[in-house]
Amino acid sequence: MSAAIDLEIILKRLEGRWKLVILFQLFDGQVRRFSDLERLIPGISQKMLAQQLRQLEAEGLVLRTVHPEQPPRVDYRLSDWGQRLCPALDALMSWDERRDPAPD
Repeated sequence: MSAAIDLEIILKRLEGRWKLVILFQLFDGQVRRFSDLERLIPGISQKMLAQQLRQLEAEGLVLRTVHPEQPPRVDYRLSDWGQRLCPALDALMSWDERRDPAPD
């Protein structure tokens, strides 16, 4: 029971329509500007992107850097902990690919 509760807490960190999409855009290790992420994720509003990035930052998965320029430039990248999530998500995708087809 305890493991199930722990897993539920972990999955809540990734909950949200756009969080996994954002994480996949950052998995390549690149630093991305807000406008880059907005362009790479069709259909996401600025408000939703900002909200999801704030939540990922609060969870410690994403690092935000504000550069002291005018206008301010803001970059996002995965934290080391966030980067370590990549193999776990790859494992989930591999697990799903090996699923037996549903019976007719």
